Amino acid sequence: QAQVVESGGGKVQAGASLTLSCVVSGRFANTYAMAWFRQAPGTEREFVAGTSRSGDKIDYTDSVKGRFTISRDIAKNTVYLQMNNLKPEDTAVYYCAAGWWYSTGLEYEYWGQGTQVTVSS
Repeated sequence: QAQVVESGGGKVQAGASLTLSCVVSGRFANTYAMAWFRQAPGTEREFVAGTSRSGDKIDYTDSVKGRFTISRDIAKNTVYLQMNNLKPEDTAVYYCAAGWWYSTGLEYEYWGQGTQVTVSS
């Protein structure tokens, strides 16, 4: 079992930056593939960014390429999502996910509770 806890959300104006953090605990915390998803009201949860266990594969959804960066600190069992030049359409609850196999889909075994990001125009 693993626990996933996100933090760092908040309310900002368009153009601002936020960094989300995701701490994974458990025996195999450093071995999981990790990803960030988001879900806006009335929409399905969507993939935002992800990294394989080794970091040799990193993906971003098209709408955040060039603005968001996913990174990982193995020593701290933490994954970050640096979000720059935020737009109102980035408003959503952001979820961190951990799993044995890297995917851009929802097939992750462990999920956090989510952190709200609100971007005003």
